[in-house]
Amino acid sequence: MTDTPAPAATPARTGAAPPPSPTATAKGKDRFDRSLVEGPLGPAVWKLAWPSVLTNVVGGLQGIVDHALVGHLVGFTGNAAIGVAWQLIIVVIIFINSLFTGMSVLVARFAGAGEGDKADRTVYQAFLTAAGISLLIMAPLGYVLSPTLLDLVNATPEVKAEALPFLRIMFLFSSGMLVFYMLSGALRSAGDARTPMILGIAMTVLNLLLNVVLISGLGPIPAFGTTGSAMGTVIASGLVSVYAVARVWRGGWVISFPRGQGWGPDWKIIRSLFRFGLPTGIQGIAMNVGGVLMLAFIGSLAQSAAAQAAFAVSYTQLFSLITWTSVGLMGAAAAVAGQNLGAGQPDRAASAVHLAARYGVAGAAVIGLFFFLFPRELLAVFGMNQPVVVEIGVQLLRVLSVSGLFIALALTYTGGLQGTGDTRSPLYISIVSQVVVPLGICFVIQRLGTLEPIDVWVAILLGHATRCVLSVVRFNQGKWRNIAVDIDEPGR
Repeated sequence: MTDTPAPAATPARTGAAPPPSPTATAKGKDRFDRSLVEGPLGPAVWKLAWPSVLTNVVGGLQGIVDHALVGHLVGFTGNAAIGVAWQLIIVVIIFINSLFTGMSVLVARFAGAGEGDKADRTVYQAFLTAAGISLLIMAPLGYVLSPTLLDLVNATPEVKAEALPFLRIMFLFSSGMLVFYMLSGALRSAGDARTPMILGIAMTVLNLLLNVVLISGLGPIPAFGTTGSAMGTVIASGLVSVYAVARVWRGGWVISFPRGQGWGPDWKIIRSLFRFGLPTGIQGIAMNVGGVLMLAFIGSLAQSAAAQAAFAVSYTQLFSLITWTSVGLMGAAAAVAGQNLGAGQPDRAASAVHLAARYGVAGAAVIGLFFFLFPRELLAVFGMNQPVVVEIGVQLLRVLSVSGLFIALALTYTGGLQGTGDTRSPLYISIVSQVVVPLGICFVIQRLGTLEPIDVWVAILLGHATRCVLSVVRFNQGKWRNIAVDIDEPGR
């Protein structure tokens, strides 16, 4: 395994995008940020990474505040209802968001080649697809099937009573959230990460303000409790999305809706969205199913309550400090790699991903050092003082201090693969590393003896290590250089 990129192959032999024509490049210089494909790589990668990281951190803090408000007003049943509802919603959202991965592959490649018209057409077709799926499929089916879905996850009557209106509101009015995700991904892939950051922070602040009022009540506005959290989320995302769509329609951003080419669906482009995006959607669903099954193993432990509490705080909350950073770098690696491949510079694309990976490991190492040296202090922030919980939590945090290095590398190289159009390899790698390896280890240990918390934590570590090794090896094979990305002209 080496960081040395493979020799560049000729576009005629491999199908990789040829260098853009001088005319296309000249037009692109006026519109797209050419520093992503020209000049120093470090500033180019960081320019895209830090806004994404900040947006993720702010969004994560919003979830914590929501849980605190609902927990104080409604109690633990409210928190359980939000948790259960989001587990169901996120499976659908991840699948639809996979289309945006396909869109990002195309937009980054076209931006790198200076082909703004193709980028605009791709974004508009992604918008039509997301709006159509959310309004015509997700909303009616989600409303009707919500009770069945809650029965499927064995929600208690108390939790179901709180979760049902939350779930139905989210399904009915999710189009704003999906459009926001779509436009944010399009802007980032085109080289503008600051606008999605500003939109994301504005949406989060607005959501927080609405949730404070709608969950707890204010003046003539009654306290809606758990339902108020869903209301705040859909109102905030809807308002921000309406503003963003208006701006894209009016023009002035790095992407816009095309003019004079018809407003109907272009099935050639939509098929390309599914071609590149569908593997990412299946990957997300598989990983969520793996996570649910892992929780089942944790629930089977002799000290299940303590282990579940330690897992919820250490893995779900504290470990996200590493994943937030890594996901930001993953997006940066995808955009920079895709644009440079579109500009006919595969070696520069490879170097960008290697650089982003080094940033990711450095960040994970700093956070991991705190996990290793101050685990008790970190757990105390969440009120975890019971000796048995602290003991298990310390175990997990110290394992995660190492695991974070692997996941940071894995996510960055996953971004490199996806950004260059190889969305299938991450799917296969995730199924092996995040489902087969950890669940297989837990299953074997449970059948041969007694499964202990440390066994589960080590299984997670080995899964992350496997994902890291496979992702790095696959990227360094360089087969992504051969992936052709294009869309036919309308009517062809």
